[in-house]
Amino acid sequence: MYYLDTSVLAAYYCPEPLSAKVEELVLEYPTPSISHLSELELVSAIARKIREKGLSSEAGHKIINLFQSHLDHNLYRWVAIEHHHYRKALSWVSQFNTPLRTLDALHLAIAATENVALITADRQLAEAAKFYGIDFVQVK
Repeated sequence: MYYLDTSVLAAYYCPEPLSAKVEELVLEYPTPSISHLSELELVSAIARKIREKGLSSEAGHKIINLFQSHLDHNLYRWVAIEHHHYRKALSWVSQFNTPLRTLDALHLAIAATENVALITADRQLAEAAKFYGIDFVQVK
C-alpha cells in the first residue's frame, strides 16, 4: 500500500515537469491512499496556480471535477486523520532535527502509522522519511 502526498497528486492532475513520471508511478500502484488533507492541499495548489496565471479557472475546475470523479469511483483509499497522527507529527517536529513543515509532518505520520510507503516529489519530505526510517518512493 502507498500514500500519495500532495506534491504527487498535484503533478498527477496538473501539468508539471514531473507529471509523466508521476502518472506512471500512480498507475503502477492500485488504489493508493490519500487523506482529506491531500484533497484540501490539492485544491489549494490548483487555486494558487490559477491566481498566479499558470492555469485558467476553467482548467482548474476540470481538474477538480476529474479528481472528484476519481474519488467517486474509489480510485483512492481514504485514510482518516486521527489524534495519533497529530501526536506522531508533533513528536517529530519537536525533535528539531529535520526541516519538516507542519502538513508534511502530518503526511509522513499518516504513512508511518498506517504502515504504508509514502510517495512524494518533495525532497525535504523524502529526506525526513529516510531519517525516520519510513518507507518512501521519491519521484524525481
